[in-house]
Amino acid sequence: MIGSTVLRGVIGATGLLVVLEAAGRTGLIDATFIPLTSTILSRAVELAVDGEFLGHALASVEAWFWALALTIAIAVPAGLLLGVARPAEVATRPLIEFLRPIPSVALIPLAIMIFQNQLHMRMSVAVYAATWPVLINTIYGVRDVDPLAKETLRSFGFGPGATVFRVVLPSAAPFIATGVRLAASVAIILVVSAEVVAGGTNGVGVFISTAGSGNRVDLMIAATAWVGLFGIAVNSLLVAAEKRVFRWHHSRMAGVS
Repeated sequence: MIGSTVLRGVIGATGLLVVLEAAGRTGLIDATFIPLTSTILSRAVELAVDGEFLGHALASVEAWFWALALTIAIAVPAGLLLGVARPAEVATRPLIEFLRPIPSVALIPLAIMIFQNQLHMRMSVAVYAATWPVLINTIYGVRDVDPLAKETLRSFGFGPGATVFRVVLPSAAPFIATGVRLAASVAIILVVSAEVVAGGTNGVGVFISTAGSGNRVDLMIAATAWVGLFGIAVNSLLVAAEKRVFRWHHSRMAGVS
């Protein structure tokens, strides 16, 4: 089943690339503005062994990793607290609903003013955007916990802390994992966006901006393609980890559906 899904995806992507290549060669797409697919793929292969680009990529991955780690450290405990303490969630819900729709890209100029360090600036914007999916999924995961399981543990003399760590957190873990997976993609987008807008000395976004200023559209698209491939790889790894670690949850959801 999984193999056939992957195969269909590969066929679809290959078909799209073939169509774009044909459109470029027949003149339907001006190759001056959008290079041929074959040219972009060639540049992408070259970037994979280019030391300068790999240095930029490493800087972006570092910012993404620490942003995601900080997001988890902030959003998971906050989500557990708000999910368990209903009055606290009710009190903070208006603030959450006010802050959540604010476009994170619009905060990049503010982050530039506050943070002088490039890494910290990129991390701050990514953390802001990535916090919401983890926070909201954690809250809903806590709400989904079976009340009978919590009451059973309390009847054996366990306190609130033990109930949270023995019942609430394990039951909410699949929801938290889904939030982390969504946050991972959001963090990638915001790190590169911050690099494009703010500039700096390193990062894939800086590489893309530099290529654009030199009218190297082929390098811009090739670098962007590597960002997309990195996102696909991270998402695929997290999905596989979810299915393996939380097999019981997927089985239960399949039974419900």
